[in-house]
Amino acid sequence: MRKLIKLRVNGQEREIMVEPRQTLLDALRYDLGLTGTKEGCGDGNCGSCTVLLDGQAINSCLVFAIELDGQEVTTIEGLYQGGNLHPLQQAFIDEGAVQCGFCTPGMILAAKALLDSNPYPTEAEVRLAIAGNLCRCTGYDKIVRAILKVTAA
Repeated sequence: MRKLIKLRVNGQEREIMVEPRQTLLDALRYDLGLTGTKEGCGDGNCGSCTVLLDGQAINSCLVFAIELDGQEVTTIEGLYQGGNLHPLQQAFIDEGAVQCGFCTPGMILAAKALLDSNPYPTEAEVRLAIAGNLCRCTGYDKIVRAILKVTAA
């Protein structure tokens, strides 16, 4: 039995009909067409589906959409504002931290959650904040460098 929920997604009020066991990941991708959020493992181990829920980084594959009525969700698409990339997005490009790109949205959103709560993290704090996001293409150095570049701006 589908239920109507209201969410604020990337700054816009949205209403969607969801199934009781439908994940936020599926609602974002299939009901709202926000395909920047990726499904990697489906069990919360890879971080590819990371989004911000009321400003906190979460794995959207582990949360039922029906539980989020009235809450705010930010996806990678929501960082692009007024024709401009978010500083984290630009830093990932500048530092070569984007390889295949599959993990990039989740990495950027995990980094954003960190920087929103701690604008000047140490390298160790950055590495801890992205520890739940797996990248199979790199050794994470360029990713960490990109995140730290934003703190220096």
